Amino acid sequence: MSLSQRIRDMEESPTLAVTAKAKALKAAGEPVIGFGAGEPDFPTPPHIVEAAQRAAADPVNHRYTPAAGLPALRAAIAEVTAKSSGQAVAPEQVVIANGGKHALYNIFMALLDPGDEVLVPAPY
Repeated sequence: MSLSQRIRDMEESPTLAVTAKAKALKAAGEPVIGFGAGEPDFPTPPHIVEAAQRAAADPVNHRYTPAAGLPALRAAIAEVTAKSSGQAVAPEQVVIANGGKHALYNIFMALLDPGDEVLVPAPY
């Protein structure tokens, strides 16, 4: 079975490449500050790990979620956004994604058609 041309044309993620390079330098004892993947340089706090474990054990969470995310999570994010920025956001305006690339992909798929042009300012 051969792979699609799209897959054969894929290149390594620049984000993951720079992250791997930073980790290799760090492992070699070099003082490095990584600006690749947006991962923290500390372990997940225990209370968050415990909350995730409780949520995973609860059968209510054993089903698919709505595509835009859990309504309670969307409402909580709207509330925090309003408190922290002063910008009122309705929960219906909040969409949950797995990360920045996932969010951008979804946005571009919703807004762009083949042949459309996108200007990306640098530095990003």
